[in-house]
Amino acid sequence: MGAMSVRTESTAPHRAGFACFVGRPNAGKSTLTNALVGTKVAITSNRPQTTRHTVRGIVHRPDAQLVLVDTPGLHKPRTLLGERLNDVVRTTWSEVDVIGFCLPADQKLGPGDRYIASELAEIKKTPKIAIVTKTDLVDSKALATQLIAIDRLGKELGIEWAEIIPVSAVGDQQVSLLADLLVPLLPEGPALYPEGDLTDEPEQVMVAELIREAALEGVRDELPHSIAVVVEEMLPREDRPADKPLLDIHANVYIERPSQKGIIIGPKGKRLKEVGTKSRKHIEALLGTPVFLDLHVKVAKDWQRDPKQLRKLGF
Repeated sequence: MGAMSVRTESTAPHRAGFACFVGRPNAGKSTLTNALVGTKVAITSNRPQTTRHTVRGIVHRPDAQLVLVDTPGLHKPRTLLGERLNDVVRTTWSEVDVIGFCLPADQKLGPGDRYIASELAEIKKTPKIAIVTKTDLVDSKALATQLIAIDRLGKELGIEWAEIIPVSAVGDQQVSLLADLLVPLLPEGPALYPEGDLTDEPEQVMVAELIREAALEGVRDELPHSIAVVVEEMLPREDRPADKPLLDIHANVYIERPSQKGIIIGPKGKRLKEVGTKSRKHIEALLGTPVFLDLHVKVAKDWQRDPKQLRKLGF
């Protein structure tokens, strides 16, 4: 091969592996996960064989499969700032193939960030990417300051950042670039999950469907198809006794036009409340666990005719 050889995608080896995002609460981890995976973010109760960790979502690409796993116990400030990180977290960090450290662009690096970073510094082998999130909230000068601060923090603690990358999951900026940077850090190998497999994704689809049915009941004539439901998050409520679990479900009901909002919400919110009560009963029956359902109505302008919106809504 001459010096000009160009590797096409087909000859590049397929890579597959695990990544986890760490960071303080509200550092933008779940928004980033959602953006990377599309809206189909997995929740897992039954751990798949390939990993002992909870899978949050899977990014399927022709050249790679990126499995995003949760780090447990990282969002308890007292754990973060007070005690040493528990062993489970350490184990997860040393077992994943790449760690993404999320730092919001609009907040100065604080003791919480420094604490996580000092713990990360202990995990020598795993490559680490610093991800500056929420870049849509700051100007370029503030962003530059943050990037310099992160670079400095790495030097101070002896962390070699594999990359420092600014992203805005909201504005979709650079999210696919982030995937491009994560992929080369994964080991070569076949996909770990079948294409289209998002672990417990069917549960989420079914839950969305139950909410949609309840929302459409009685307004089918007025809003025949212009309702889409996206389950943003399904998480077991923390600190609940084992015999009294509670599943938090956050879902958005998308309509096409602001004028339809009133129809769904009803006078004094009565209708939306009914939708919530009714769908919650069905969801609890389906999942066999008590549920706290948090419903929001949002306008996604003309989503049925907008391919980008449709993709985001999982169609």
